[in-house]
Amino acid sequence: MAVAFERAAVLPLALQFTSPGPVFLKFGPLIIRWYGLLIAIALMTGVSLSQWLATKRRIDRDLVADASIWLVLAALPAARIYYVLFNWSAYAAHPERIIAIWEGGIAIHGAILGGLAALLLFSRLNKIPFWQLVDVITPSLILGQAIGRWGNFFNSEAFGRPTDLPWKLYIPPDRRPLGYEGFEYFHPTFLYESLWNLGVFGLLMTLFLRLPNLRPGTIGCVYAVTYSLGRVWIEGLRTDSLMFGPLRMAQMVSLTGVILGGLGLFWLYKLRRSLPDVVNVGHEASNG
Repeated sequence: MAVAFERAAVLPLALQFTSPGPVFLKFGPLIIRWYGLLIAIALMTGVSLSQWLATKRRIDRDLVADASIWLVLAALPAARIYYVLFNWSAYAAHPERIIAIWEGGIAIHGAILGGLAALLLFSRLNKIPFWQLVDVITPSLILGQAIGRWGNFFNSEAFGRPTDLPWKLYIPPDRRPLGYEGFEYFHPTFLYESLWNLGVFGLLMTLFLRLPNLRPGTIGCVYAVTYSLGRVWIEGLRTDSLMFGPLRMAQMVSLTGVILGGLGLFWLYKLRRSLPDVVNVGHEASNG
């Protein structure tokens, strides 16, 4: 990763991010891209962390490993399908690029929706409380998001509007969107979201480890609120948002996440009731 340091009027040092390119290693016909490498690192790290967290809640590590396979098999295709559907104009003329996931172009909200559907089915088939699994997997999810956002950096994508701030991202001419050809530096929104996600990860891990008697579903609801709040702001800086008419899809979905997560916390701690589950875990009013 090439990061140039230069003098700035506001700060003694300014951060200018410049991608070295999307390819990590090329050896003959073998090409390993940063995007795929980072996804693989995020997945391996996430599975290991989820298994460790599972032991803290007396959940079978192997069961979490099996659930992770379901999640990956559902989340990656769903993330790609979501991205392609809301960016169809770019793929309609070149449908062969639909499967070119190594070039980038996956949507985390699609991955979350696909993963949730798979986890619901897995929980039901294995008669495991859904919200317990959500709570041990969610910290791994946000950590994986923090790692994966650097794939956008190497691909010179998912950046923000032009900026002259001391921290900025250089975008090569062929990657600049229409109307921004004359600008060189843009908001490094990949960095904003990666740092935000790391902060959310720290919060979730603190809650998980320091407050072991939290009601099931709490970690998932806190994730929905905190991640979504950051995404609403960061998405407003982007130049390449997936759109639904005049609306930014990520902002609409994130606002929905804030509302649902907030309602979940209200249900858990104000009404003191259990969240609906795929197995019968009771609806006691005073547990936890």
